[in-house]
Amino acid sequence: MKHIVLAGATGYLGRYIAKELKSRGYYVTLLVRNKQSFKNKMVIADNVIEGDMRDKQFYKGLFEDVDAVISTVGITRQKDGATYINIDYGVNKLLLDEALDAKVRKFIYTSVLHGENLKHLKICQAKELFVEALQSSNIESTIIRPSGFFSDMEEFIHMAKSGRVYLFGDGKKEANPIDGEDLAKVCVDAINLSDSEINIGGPEIMTHNKMAKIAFNVLDKPIKIMYIPSWIRKSLLWTVQKITDQKTYGSIEFFLTVMSMDMVGSSMVKKH
Repeated sequence: MKHIVLAGATGYLGRYIAKELKSRGYYVTLLVRNKQSFKNKMVIADNVIEGDMRDKQFYKGLFEDVDAVISTVGITRQKDGATYINIDYGVNKLLLDEALDAKVRKFIYTSVLHGENLKHLKICQAKELFVEALQSSNIESTIIRPSGFFSDMEEFIHMAKSGRVYLFGDGKKEANPIDGEDLAKVCVDAINLSDSEINIGGPEIMTHNKMAKIAFNVLDKPIKIMYIPSWIRKSLLWTVQKITDQKTYGSIEFFLTVMSMDMVGSSMVKKH
């Protein structure tokens, strides 16, 4: 039975990966910061190790006889003074260093679609810095680049509940968000694949206009969409960066940027 270590198991995607690993018969060790959080989310595993993932000593000896490491570690909402460089790069680099020392065969990391072209964004800068470290290291690796999650569409629901959805430009930018369960299958498949990178999305490509209309239809509300010119979006980006710190603007600048571009990954899944 192959032994897989999963870091980031209590996050949205990590929970699905843990379940998928167990369904395929792997022995699964989860690295978590808080066991109570793990228990509350009912994640399945054979072994759960709690500790400070920013501490190099935490990892000593944990990867003996491990076949692969999967990491979904990253910040979506910054807490405790942590930065993207601390977590998205720093913690993953510690995982990589220990995997190299233990001669782990494979390392799988989830970044973001087009991340290599978005290094001017704080969150992508940190993620891609780690991608570069991973790909230049002496370990087999696969970078998973999802176009976005179905759960991201909750933003459209929230706006629709308020009575109006705000879109940038003409609303014709496209995306094909992927369900967490489907993406987990791709991540676990990667254990035995030779692909260095996998750009992945869901089965349906939708414009932002269509996503907004779906949100209104789900809520049985009249469709009301306001289109925001690109120059206003750029002004918002500039303002947010100038008047807030990284803890605040990191996720906002990412959202404002990806909502102005196509985010379409290859579709190899079926779930809507």
